[in-house]
Amino acid sequence: MSFDIAGARVLRLAAGIGTAARVGSGLGWGLAVYRNRGNGNGSANGQGGAPGTGPTGEPAAMGDAPPASASAPLPAHGPPPCRECPLRSLPGLIAPGSTQREWIEHYRAGERQVAKGDDLLRQGAPGDRLFTVLEGVLIRARLLEDGRRQVVNVMFPGDLIGLQAAFDGEMSHSVTALTDSRLCLFPRDRFMDLVTAQPRFAYDVIWLSAREEDALEQHLVAVGQRPARERVAYLALWLMERGMQTGLVRAHELHVPITQSQVADMLGLSLVHTNRTFQTLRKAGLIDWNVHRIHIPDLDRVRDWIGFDRAGLPARPYI
Repeated sequence: MSFDIAGARVLRLAAGIGTAARVGSGLGWGLAVYRNRGNGNGSANGQGGAPGTGPTGEPAAMGDAPPASASAPLPAHGPPPCRECPLRSLPGLIAPGSTQREWIEHYRAGERQVAKGDDLLRQGAPGDRLFTVLEGVLIRARLLEDGRRQVVNVMFPGDLIGLQAAFDGEMSHSVTALTDSRLCLFPRDRFMDLVTAQPRFAYDVIWLSAREEDALEQHLVAVGQRPARERVAYLALWLMERGMQTGLVRAHELHVPITQSQVADMLGLSLVHTNRTFQTLRKAGLIDWNVHRIHIPDLDRVRDWIGFDRAGLPARPYI
C-alpha cells in the first residue's frame, strides 16, 4: 500500500482553504511491501447526529448558501438529483444534510460509468477529476518500472477517488473497476472552492483521513507481523466489513471478483504461497475465497482469531 495519506498532504490542503484549516486529505490504505513476481519472494445509514453535525456530532461550520442556480432543477438528460443518491440508503455511510446536498449538486459535473476491467484513472496521466463511488467496487494499484505491481486499496461505495492528483498534478497510481461501476465526478479545480465555501466537507475529509491512517497502521501490522494465514484472513474480513457497510454482503458472502494474483500483490506474498493459504483456510472452515466471492461462515470466529476491532470501521461521511 502507498503512503499517500502522509501528513504533508494534509497540511497542504489545510493551507489551501484558509479558514477551513481543519482539513486533511489522503484517502486509502496501503502496504509498504512490493512483491517481486520474478522470483516469487514475498518480503448506518447512520445520520451522524442532526443535519449540520459531523461524524462525532459537533456543529458543522456552514458557508453561504450556494448560488441560486445550484438549486434549479437538473435538465432531463442530466444525472439524478442528489436526493436520489444510492449512497443515502447504505447502513455504514452518513448522508450529508440538505444544505450540503445543494452544494454537492452545484459543484458536481455529472456521473461516469466504468465497465468491469476498464481503467477509471491511469498512473502518470493528468488527474483533472475527483470521484465518489456510487455503485461498484474498484481497485487501486501502482506499477514499478520493472513491471512489479502493488495493489494499494479496494474502493467501495462512498469512497473518494483522485484526491492525490489534486496536489501532484498527475496520478501516482491507476484505478480499475473490479465490477461495473458508477461514480459521481467533480472537477478537480473546483474542489478547493467547495471545501472553502463549506468547511463541513473539509472536516469530513480530515475525519476520513484520520480513520484511514488508523486502518493503515492495522494493515501494516498485519503485513509486518502476521503469518500468511492471518494476513489473508485479515484482508478477507476487512473486505467483508466494508462490504457490509455498503450493502454488498448477502448471507455472509461478498461477491467481488478479486483474484489470487491481486491478493498476492496486496499482501506481499508469492502466488504459490497465496494459493496454499487459501486452501488451508478453506479446509479449516474459516474462509472460502474464490475468484468470484468471499464467504466467511462464522464472522465472529474469524474476528476473535485475528483480533479484528470493528471500532476501526465506524460509519463514514461521504461527499
